[in-house]
Amino acid sequence: MSKPFFRLLTELSARKWVSQITGHVAKSKMSRNFIPKFAKSYGIRIEDAEKNLHEYQSLNDFFTRRLKPGLRPIDQGTDLITSPVDSLITGMGSIKEGQIINVKGQDYTVEDLLNHNPRRINYEQGFYFVLYLSPTDYHRIHSPVNGTIVEKEHVPGKVYPVNDFGLRYMRKTLSRNERLITIMQHDKGELAVIKVGALNVSSIKYVSELPNQLERGDELAYFEFGSTVVLLMENDTFIPREDLEVGSKVKMGEKLGTLTDISKQN
Repeated sequence: MSKPFFRLLTELSARKWVSQITGHVAKSKMSRNFIPKFAKSYGIRIEDAEKNLHEYQSLNDFFTRRLKPGLRPIDQGTDLITSPVDSLITGMGSIKEGQIINVKGQDYTVEDLLNHNPRRINYEQGFYFVLYLSPTDYHRIHSPVNGTIVEKEHVPGKVYPVNDFGLRYMRKTLSRNERLITIMQHDKGELAVIKVGALNVSSIKYVSELPNQLERGDELAYFEFGSTVVLLMENDTFIPREDLEVGSKVKMGEKLGTLTDISKQN
């Protein structure tokens, strides 16, 4: 089948009600019968889960599982940004005049990703990561810094897939999909954690009783089924790890780079 045909099918299926139906099924008690097959199909390490398989009440309950304590140690040190999720890096690099260039062949603007938020000017010469979560991955999202939440916004939108096909062939997937945007202030400035919804993601949710002040590694939110996190670092505040590149896999709590006031070094 041709790419235009697949694109048409994706457009037709990328309606919120489709994901809501899928989510309703995944939350039903009946769906717990699919957990063993789901885990086997995606090669999920069930021994890492906080609970035994039979203790999960639905497929969604298993999908949003926590891990056993200590399995994701948080890199220590001052002024670090750590990965908020287990993921594959599908985009990273410097932001130039508000433009994020060539994420799977497409360009994005900070303005669109942040839904025209006036804070966009803080990121126009910053740095970004696009972090893709597959169904295999642990799907809870954690704070990448010690910091304070200063702004939150829910942006309604489509639910296009955020896999390789979706990013390459659907127009501006990351800035057209539903998003949950969290702006955090830290010692060197601020950053934006953009949670991007996807096909069959029934919702993106903050953890209950989310405090304004978070330590690096604290729970922030979670996806109900796979999706993507876009991290935006403020202008002149971030130096990435030299060994990271597009295609690298990272675990939650793993160092992505160092926070610094670059402007004062020049």
